[in-house]
Amino acid sequence: MRATAWWHELSGAAKFRLYTRLSFQAVIVVLVVVLAVSAASVVPVLGIVVVGIAASAALEAQPDFATVPGVVARPRMLPVAIVVLVALWAISGVVARWASDESTVLSARAVGLSAVFMAIFAVIPFTRHKWWILIGISAATPLLVFGTPLGAGLRGAVVCLFTGIFAILLTRITVWGLGIIDELERTKGVEAQLQVAEERLRFSRDLHDVVGRGFSAVAVKSELAVALSRAGDTDRAVAEMEEVRTLAVESMGQMRTLVRGYRNIDLRGEVAGARSLLSAAGCELVVEGDAAKVPAAFHEVAAWVVREGTTNIVEHSAATTATLTLGGSGMSLRNDRPQGAIGERSGLRGLGERLAAVGATLDIATAGDEFALEIHWEKK
Repeated sequence: MRATAWWHELSGAAKFRLYTRLSFQAVIVVLVVVLAVSAASVVPVLGIVVVGIAASAALEAQPDFATVPGVVARPRMLPVAIVVLVALWAISGVVARWASDESTVLSARAVGLSAVFMAIFAVIPFTRHKWWILIGISAATPLLVFGTPLGAGLRGAVVCLFTGIFAILLTRITVWGLGIIDELERTKGVEAQLQVAEERLRFSRDLHDVVGRGFSAVAVKSELAVALSRAGDTDRAVAEMEEVRTLAVESMGQMRTLVRGYRNIDLRGEVAGARSLLSAAGCELVVEGDAAKVPAAFHEVAAWVVREGTTNIVEHSAATTATLTLGGSGMSLRNDRPQGAIGERSGLRGLGERLAAVGATLDIATAGDEFALEIHWEKK
């Protein structure tokens, strides 16, 4: 189902943000129900419902609770919600001060206090000068809604103040927790990239250590052979060139051994390594089929596909799910949430060349929010 797929595409941090936002929205719904039940007539109930809708919209527009950190789908909802809450608070205060009917006064006070509590919960904790605003609202509400700083007004001010302190502390602790989750998510991505970089550095270091000395000797002896030839000592020049040929052959053999050791990788081991690496990057790898189904002649190149494809997912996507399919006629590696143009992925061009050398083909496909490597071969 589309809803299920959308949920699985979210990262762990995004899921936690969504859960937190829905929890706060649930609290607003509970507050609206409790305040509406305690209201005496239909008019304050409608006002309380409008207040709840405004508070819910304010929470949806808060960047701290966005599914993607700092990205809000409808940022204009926040100023509109604030205007609605302030307007209802002010209108309720005016009605409560000037109305002569007791039921009207009580209804206006219910709406005004609801606007204050919703603002304390959904708006004030996210503002810059939250503590001063809370003190001001707590002091102004008794005068505006109750018309007196004493008695019920004083009790209302104390309730507003302590409710605001609790809401601000709860909200800031929640936002702090979201920040820690985001930092852990970024750390996982960095760890995966470091593992890829470490593997590349290992191979380049081994290549330099194994082959570099041989090539240096070839260069020195070649220069010596040229100098001897110019000096007329052809016998020694020929001997030096013989040694150059021997060194070149030995160096090429060492390089082939090194590359073969790097490329002669086990398919099952690469699948296990890919699962570990992608897990560190926050991506779940699902394996369909079995490595035993892959023809023996293509085991090595299939393992290389897994390695290069995994590197491609880590470097060029924000994937949360990947699917590796292994079969007798080919294999595929798919991932969601690709990033960047296909042409930028030079590693895939090299992979295509490796596959062509063994009679296999590589197809690259993008469909919506999915990137896929399709490899086909004929059984030998």
